[in-house]
Amino acid sequence: MDQYERVLQAAHSVRKTTDFVPEVAIVLGSGLGALADKVEDPIVIPAAEIEGYKVSTVSGHAGRLIFGTLAGKKVVVQQGRIHYYEGYEMGDVVLPVRLMCALGAKTVILTNAAGGVNESYRPGDFMVIRGQIAQFVPSPLRGANDERFGTRFPDMSEIYSRPLISLAKEVAKEAGVTLREGVYLQASGPNYESPEEIRAFRILGADAVGMSTAVEAIAAKHMGREVLGISLITNMAAGIAGPLSHEEVKEAADRAGRAFIALVHGVIAKI
Repeated sequence: MDQYERVLQAAHSVRKTTDFVPEVAIVLGSGLGALADKVEDPIVIPAAEIEGYKVSTVSGHAGRLIFGTLAGKKVVVQQGRIHYYEGYEMGDVVLPVRLMCALGAKTVILTNAAGGVNESYRPGDFMVIRGQIAQFVPSPLRGANDERFGTRFPDMSEIYSRPLISLAKEVAKEAGVTLREGVYLQASGPNYESPEEIRAFRILGADAVGMSTAVEAIAAKHMGREVLGISLITNMAAGIAGPLSHEEVKEAADRAGRAFIALVHGVIAKI
């Protein structure tokens, strides 16, 4: 079965439960799942009930889609993303974002917990993604192209929507949230990067590094969607601070939860 048929199959599974048509799709990163609790009149579909949809194996990723209303907009929230490092194929990793787009979402908000590569950053900062480096992981568009998704060679000169970036900066200023603007690099994981790799990434122009998001952004852009990316800097990358741990990442995300909810809620309200 090709990738497009897999998405249709997954959409058919969802439609057995709800005919809800979202305007905005939101992917929640590590430790940022609390935003899902703010969705009004939620319709919750566990990943295991969606045909072809893989289940996240990572602590802090619930593994479900939530449909409902947030800030006056119809949304679908992916609570618990799927990562390439879990051993899944890239088609599995981006199936959820393709599914949410196929169900109706025209705007995609991608969030993640990331390590600060830019030495002026501090844990607890947010970074709106203005560009990305994704050459360290396979492209989700590799293989036969289905024109129903998009063109064979899609332009990626502006993956992240400039109007949405401006909107996020406006909301952050109003909410008193520190919001940096920078370049995100996706590494394969699951091991954290070495100090030498971080120095190389800095030379390449990266401001933050993580293990998700970039491939999802490519898949959404391929489908013609407007994309906004927001990273929470949970720690400074290897060689800048001490040893890293996933627990540290989750704890930092929990501390920043209120500011994160205010930022994303404000952006959705203004879209």
